[in-house]
Amino acid sequence: MKRNKDGNTEQQILEAAETLFLEKGFALTSTTEIAKVVGCNQALVHYYFRTKDQLFDSIFERKVYLFMSAFLEIDSEKLSFEERLKRKVEAHYDILSANPKLPFLFVNELTTNPERIKTVREKIGNTSQSVFFRLKAELEEEIQKGNIRPMNPIDLLLTIIALNATLFIVSPMIKVIVNISDEDLQQVIAHRKQENVKIILNSLKP
Repeated sequence: MKRNKDGNTEQQILEAAETLFLEKGFALTSTTEIAKVVGCNQALVHYYFRTKDQLFDSIFERKVYLFMSAFLEIDSEKLSFEERLKRKVEAHYDILSANPKLPFLFVNELTTNPERIKTVREKIGNTSQSVFFRLKAELEEEIQKGNIRPMNPIDLLLTIIALNATLFIVSPMIKVIVNISDEDLQQVIAHRKQENVKIILNSLKP
């Protein structure tokens, strides 16, 4: 893994650190290794980010925001609730498909260092609450209309996240156990998106 030594060193450090953290997690990545990938000395990494924790927090916060971004899209009033939800589920799945190591990063870090989420919550807490309360209001409106069954927004969010993230967590195991090629695995991933949408929408029926 090589990096161009020209350009913005700080950005190069971020990119190298992000790649290594996604591949190995926080504990198994060192600032020495990050510096080696960038082609600078370790002191320069600490000059820009002071500690490995601060560097990781910067990346982890952006990744959490990316993970949530599908739910932050402005809703079009011209679309039905079902169509808006479908698009959000698909957008969330597409984000994970483009960043398949994100679920591993979250599970690994929150399992080994649950305090990390508190730092993130302090920075993006208002955004996450906005997502929750907007979804809650939409659900309540649809429930009152009789369009969907009574449902807690937390249950819906957990269903979406669990269904979308699980495949990317277990895909390395599936590939080995089922003995399929990378091409076949990508077909499974592409197919699974619509299956997840069906499951989620069917779960809302009265």
